[in-house]
Amino acid sequence: MSLKTISATEALQSIDGFDAVIDARSEDEYALDHLPGAVNWPTLNNQERAEVGTLHKQVSPFSARKRGAALAARNIAAHIERELADKPREWSAMTYCWRGGQRSGSLSLVLSQIGFRISIVEGGYKAFRAAMVTHIDELVGRLRFRVICGLTGTGKTRLLQALQTQGAQVLDLEALANHRSSVLGAIPGQRQPSQKQFDTRIWNCLRTLQADQVVYVESESKKVGNLSVPHSLVSAMRQSECVNLTLDEAERVALLLEDYRFMTEEVDYFCDRLANLTSVRGHQQVKAWQAMARDGDFAGVVRDLLVSHYDPAYLESIQRNFPHYATAQNITPQDHSQQSMEKLAAHMVQSLFKPI
Repeated sequence: MSLKTISATEALQSIDGFDAVIDARSEDEYALDHLPGAVNWPTLNNQERAEVGTLHKQVSPFSARKRGAALAARNIAAHIERELADKPREWSAMTYCWRGGQRSGSLSLVLSQIGFRISIVEGGYKAFRAAMVTHIDELVGRLRFRVICGLTGTGKTRLLQALQTQGAQVLDLEALANHRSSVLGAIPGQRQPSQKQFDTRIWNCLRTLQADQVVYVESESKKVGNLSVPHSLVSAMRQSECVNLTLDEAERVALLLEDYRFMTEEVDYFCDRLANLTSVRGHQQVKAWQAMARDGDFAGVVRDLLVSHYDPAYLESIQRNFPHYATAQNITPQDHSQQSMEKLAAHMVQSLFKPI
């Protein structure tokens, strides 16, 4: 038998050293958040967990444990038959449940008695998350960020993607949050992750970044959609060197019409999103934008949104929150195309900015 208990800190450091990371919690717990790369082998599924909990409250803890043991035994047997038939003796796994108790303990004991090398996380997911949140602050503290600023529609996300293609280190918070970080930024068909999962995604990206190379990040606010960016990361970004991406108005409008094509194809959805601006722009202005959209004048709506809403709000926020914006170097692609962004990214990586 090869079974050992590891601390949450050890789990952080060794998570990539196992053949599998196994989450023994229910499907709903797993969906809310889980360790990067973890697979879900519920010791008790959603319905069974509710059943055992009801027994515990309404009958007795002893009755709940008997029922839970029977259900767990069946589920563990099914996991073994489904997942482990072809695994060699050297196969290893890290397991966890909510607090490192009975669910992961039962699974781990059986797997270790087969002969597999199993490490169970002491304190489970709860302890891992607490250690991870602290580790985010540590990771942020050793990294140097370069913030890409620029008015809405200048192509900051496109430039980030191009920089990543060129081999630069990138932290794309909007991609991690499934949101384009504005009132109109929700992406149809893509729900935002939970706050816990967003934090885990950020940690999983930060831990891969090298301290001797700059990390490019967009000038986000404290929130991306409904999700909060870790405080230490917000603070670090706001104290970092900035570059200012510029693009003329016509190119910005064209870029936004490309990136938000789904809104022009779903006019009712676009108008519903515009209604969210009523509290800041008033009913009359929003109704005017909606009328323009229903008439097919999407370019006019976008241009007016930029000039009267997004640009003033962005400039006020960026000047207040990013002190180095005042001395930011302007960078300008030839046009809004991805090809132009890639050329600009190559120039930035190869010559415009020297390595740290």
